[in-house]
Formats: sequence, C-alpha cells, structure tokens
Amino acid sequence: MYIAPISTDNLLSEAEKENLYLKLIEQLNKDFNFANEPIDLPKSTSPNELKIQLHEKIYRLIQYKFAEYLSLLYIVDVPEKEVKKLDGSDIMQLSEQVAFLILKREWMKVWFRNRY
Repeated sequence: MYIAPISTDNLLSEAEKENLYLKLIEQLNKDFNFANEPIDLPKSTSPNELKIQLHEKIYRLIQYKFAEYLSLLYIVDVPEKEVKKLDGSDIMQLSEQVAFLILKREWMKVWFRNRY
C-alpha cells in the first residue's frame, strides 16, 4: 500500500531504500523536459544535491517564469488544492514546499510503475 512520505528527506531515503532513486531522477528529468524547463539532473546526483537543485529551479520559475511554473505543475500533475493550501508570503519557503509536492507526485508515479 502506498503511503505518502512526510518530508523530502524521508521521500529520498525511501527512494534509495527501494532502489528507485535513479528512476525518480529520470522521471523528474522527463517531466521538466516535457514542460520545456530542463533541470538536467545527472544520475550521479546525490539526494542532497537533488533537493537543492530542485528548490533553486522552482524558486527561479516562481520569480521569473510564472507561466512556465504553472505549466510544470500541470505536467507533473501536482494537485491544485495542495498548492492552494500553501502560504505564498515567503517565496523561499513556498518554493521549498512546492519542490516537495513535485517530488511527492513524481515519487508516486515511480512507485506505482514499479509495483504494478
């Protein structure tokens, strides 16, 4: 049964434990490329680097390319109600939370594909 991770670190350690970390990187690269906002994460990217790069990418999209940011959320299929729950007063914090939502959705795709 799928249980959603409660934090980015929890998600990434679970992905490594299940040997699906590389699949998660592939899925992130695929969906970001599909949204015309490549993130280009090499397979050698450590979980900490992934967390930082994803956070920075989301921050830049929110700041400078908001339409592309919205398109990315649509392509990744992040639930709109989850995004609306977030407090947008601090963009740094918002981008970190959105990065987690993206990771959660991508992890769900990878996990289900592996199981079924």
